[in-house]
Parts: sequence; structure tokens; C-alpha cells
Amino acid sequence: MKRLIAALSLIAGPVFANELPRYEWDVLRVIDGDTVEIEAPYLPEPLAPKLSIRVYGVDTPEKGWRGQCEREKALGQEASDFTTQLIQNADSIMVEIRTWDKFGGRVLGDLWIDGESLTALLIANGYARPYYGEAKQSWCDE
Repeated sequence: MKRLIAALSLIAGPVFANELPRYEWDVLRVIDGDTVEIEAPYLPEPLAPKLSIRVYGVDTPEKGWRGQCEREKALGQEASDFTTQLIQNADSIMVEIRTWDKFGGRVLGDLWIDGESLTALLIANGYARPYYGEAKQSWCDE
């Protein structure tokens, strides 16, 4: 675990002027609207060379079995499709890593797609709500 933390701290590096460093790593797959899996060749063995990034500052609806109602499932699929299309059509994708999420299996960060923050794009296009760890609002109540 110490090696993993050391590897991630090397990646995150120091924060200057509220900007985190950005790195160009391949996105392996979109898990849902606000979570992607990237290549992570810097992780020590026996860990798999991949890492899930939860987009910091947003909450998108859940798709599939995680959705609490049919509306949420449909919105979740739309958010996932939006993120997938952005990534598939991007000329440049940079990854910004902040910290581990509260569950420990993913990291919080952002993707910069052709110079634009995925966090901002999800919110601006109506696929996500701002979220910083407080109680989540239901997607089924609207």
C-alpha cells in the first residue's frame, strides 16, 4: 500500500496556484457518466495497470441495476453515452488526479477533453449536478 500511495503522490505532485498537473494516459473504458478507467502503467505489481477515475465535483444518475427508477436509469445511460462520445471524438485527453475517493477503490480527478473539463461539460449540458460529498438528491423525484 505504501508503494501505491507513493506512486500516486508522484503523479499528483505539488499543487501550485490551485492547478493540478495533467497527464496524457489512455482511457480504457467509460464505466458511467462520471467514472472512467484509465491505463496506469505506473502502478506497481501485482496491481493491475489500470485505475478508475471518479470525476470530482459532479453526480450523474446511475444506469442499469444501480438506478433507483426507470427515469434515473435512462438519464444515467444518457450521461454515460455523452461521456463516451466526448472521449471517442477527442483529439486530446488529459487526466488530473486529486486524491482517493471515500471508498478507496477509485481516485477523484477530472478529464480535460480538448482543453475542457469533463466536470464542467457534464454540468453545463445537464448530465450532472454539482456534488461534493453531501447527501445526494434523488434523480427519481423530478
